[in-house]
Order: sequence, then structure tokens, then C-alpha cells
Amino acid sequence: MVKTLKQKENQEQNKMVKEKKRKKDIIISYLLAISGTALLTIGINLFIVPLGLYTGGFIGIGQIIRTLLVDYLGMDFGNFDIAGAIYYILNIPLFILAYRHLGKDFFVKSIVCVTFQSIFLLIVTAPAEPIITDIIGACLIGGLIGGFGVGLTLRAGGSGGGPDILGVYFAKKYDDFSVGKISIIINIFVFGVCALLFDISIVIYSIIFVAVLSIVIDKFHYQNIKTTALIFTKSPEIRSIITSELVRGATCWKGEGAFTGEETNIIYTAVSKYEVGRLVKRIKEIDEKAFVVIQEDLSIAGNFEKRL
Repeated sequence: MVKTLKQKENQEQNKMVKEKKRKKDIIISYLLAISGTALLTIGINLFIVPLGLYTGGFIGIGQIIRTLLVDYLGMDFGNFDIAGAIYYILNIPLFILAYRHLGKDFFVKSIVCVTFQSIFLLIVTAPAEPIITDIIGACLIGGLIGGFGVGLTLRAGGSGGGPDILGVYFAKKYDDFSVGKISIIINIFVFGVCALLFDISIVIYSIIFVAVLSIVIDKFHYQNIKTTALIFTKSPEIRSIITSELVRGATCWKGEGAFTGEETNIIYTAVSKYEVGRLVKRIKEIDEKAFVVIQEDLSIAGNFEKRL
């Protein structure tokens, strides 16, 4: 009886610890996602906007509409850059897409991220003089910072709206599709309009910025990278981590240590790079002596579910 009560107490404690950790992970993921939107804004407003360049995507569309309203129609909005507000309005239909097809968590984080993105676009004002006068240098630095920010937001389970939501949707629906690719497709339209309205040099340098941004997003967005893990362990519990927690398939067989002659379990599985950190962490929690071999960026055909 005493033992049963003790077991129940331990189970309750473990449950409380797991729930506390889950809430902590959620808070951290939101902070990372919001930080990513701040980095994107810094990359755009501090390095790109001062040079009169356009960013592409839905933010770029917002910038074009702002330019038309201010420069062509003579509307005055004071010191506020209304591109952020226009950007938010354009994202409303995509919130519905995220809610229906990409899950509640992604939907909520997308709203939070887009809201903060719009606020950052309003409050982070572009300097009167460019921080980096070299246009190519500014495009590279702005693209690196912005791409890192978008990738950070996506890794945290959110999105910066616009092409990010569409990119995640199409990457989930179609093989060999990525967030960066949908961004480029949308920007063909955006910069086509820019070419009609502005000097062609503005379009060329803006395209360079977006190309750097897209490449960095794809490199940093781990869900686009397929990875295999070969695990050597004596613990039978490792298999359940893969099948129950990650909900991935695996192939298992028995092996024998070359030096010890002891029997060991060999498990082979395919996951996204985003899932590798969680897998390795859980393996080490159960079996500190487990040996794991990771191979990245593979081409995998067949029944491999892409999770975003």
C-alpha cells in the first residue's frame, strides 16, 4: 500500500515536471519566433529601406502600396510607415489557410508573429543615412540578418506571414518544395511591378537582397533537411521514442560488439534535422552509452512524411 502511494506521488511529480517543462518550451518558442521577426525588421529597415530598395514578399507589396499612396496620391501619414499595417491586412486571408491546413499551434504563432512584425515595422524606423553605403554589402548583411530571423521564426513553429505561410503549406503538400522557393515565385510578381514603377537598378539590387534572404532561410529552416540516424544501444526503450514520441518508422536488428561480443540493438530511422536534436537528447536521457551516427541532407524517396 505504501509502495503504491509512493509510486502515485512519483507519477504526479513526474507529470508536474513534464507539464512545467512543456510550458517553458512553449514560452521559449514564442520568444524565439518573436525575436526572429525583430531580426527580419532590423535587416529590412536598417539596411535595405535607407537605400530605397524593396524587400519583396508581402512586406514588399506593402511598401509598393505605401509608395503609391504617399508619392503618387500625396497622402500624409506622418512619421509612421504604414507598410506594416498594409502587410498585416494582406495576411488576414492566409491566417485562414494556416488555421485550416497547418494546425492550431502554427496558426496562433503566425498571428502573434505577424502582429509583432507589423509593430516592429512601425516602430523600427529607417535611418536618414544608410548604415552601409555599399549597396551590395547592405544587401548581403540585410539578407543574412533577415534570413536568419525568418529561419529562427520557422524553427520555433511560427511564421512571418505571407510567403512563409504559403511556403510551409506547399512544402507540406508537395515534395521538393521549400519556403525559399515560394518566396522567389511571389517576388517575381513583386519585382515585375517594381520594374514598371521604379528605376531598374532598384529592382536588381532588391532581387540580390531577396536571393540572399531566400538562401539563408532554406539553409536555416531545418525542416527542409532530411536526416538519417543509426543508433546502437542496449536499451529497448529507444525504439518507443521513435515510434511513440516522434511518430516515425524505424528498422531494427540485433548486432554484436566487436570487442565485447555483447548483443546490442541497432535502430535505423529517417527524420527531419529539426527532430534530430530532440531524438539525441531523449536517447542520452535513457542510455548515456548509446552510439548515434547522423547523416544529413539526403534524398529520401517513398513514405517519408514532411512535418513543418
